[in-house]
Amino acid sequence: MAAIPARAGATATASGSLPRSTGRRRRNAVVVAAATGTGPAVPQEGALERPAWSGETPLSRLVGALIAFKPLYSLMKLASREVIIRTAEKSNIPWREMTKKVLESDVYEVFERIRDPNLVYPNYYLSPFHAYDEGNLSWLAAAEAEPATMSIAKRAIPEATSIEEANQIVRGNWLNAIEEHHLKYSGNCQINDILDIGCSVGVSTRYLAEKFPSAQAVGLDLSPYFLAVAAQREEKLSRQNPIRWVHANGEATGLPSDSFDLVSLAYVVKFYQNYNLLCMDLNL
Repeated sequence: MAAIPARAGATATASGSLPRSTGRRRRNAVVVAAATGTGPAVPQEGALERPAWSGETPLSRLVGALIAFKPLYSLMKLASREVIIRTAEKSNIPWREMTKKVLESDVYEVFERIRDPNLVYPNYYLSPFHAYDEGNLSWLAAAEAEPATMSIAKRAIPEATSIEEANQIVRGNWLNAIEEHHLKYSGNCQINDILDIGCSVGVSTRYLAEKFPSAQAVGLDLSPYFLAVAAQREEKLSRQNPIRWVHANGEATGLPSDSFDLVSLAYVVKFYQNYNLLCMDLNL
């Protein structure tokens, strides 16, 4: 299988070897893509210096010791969180407003419809993550996912004059890489079915659905909270083929083989604990 190098540790992989719920003909299309630049004219990520407290230095060991002291860590976490939010809002990302809008919506009703109560979560997914005590299994994490994603895009493309431009560059590079690879390796095979594994609140899934409007897109994630936010937003949109949302584990989707033309893992592979199991499920 061919591969395109990812940048910023973010990989989007696509393979013609996964699902929908009906037996389908064998797929010949194989696509592998990553969020990559497509030419010298495309703005590149900013050069970021490693913080002085990282690595194996006396300062880094001091920071590690402070973090290990839980009462102090809790205060540091709150302070860091406030800095992240203020920094985002200085970049014209309405972080608190977007979060409040989600938390005051009917997303809780969507949650009950989309959640699989029989799903067993892997141990690593039950641990604190990204400064959220409940990890991705919390409403606050789900409500803040999109403004956080926007903030990351702006940091990755500091030359962008707006959040919208930064998003278009980051996601545009990724979509262009998918399309170029598809044209090069998959001939005239049409993309009819798309699976976005680790879709979070559906940002990448919506971009895929807009890029390939005639295809049926499916967003799959382990967090029912994230999926509820994604589905609640999708319900307000008018789309030729509405996105379908699946609550499942990307390492064992339970979906039948050979029923997707494109399988995407955008900004998610680095978080999987069992990469070999993931590849086996994708038939890679």
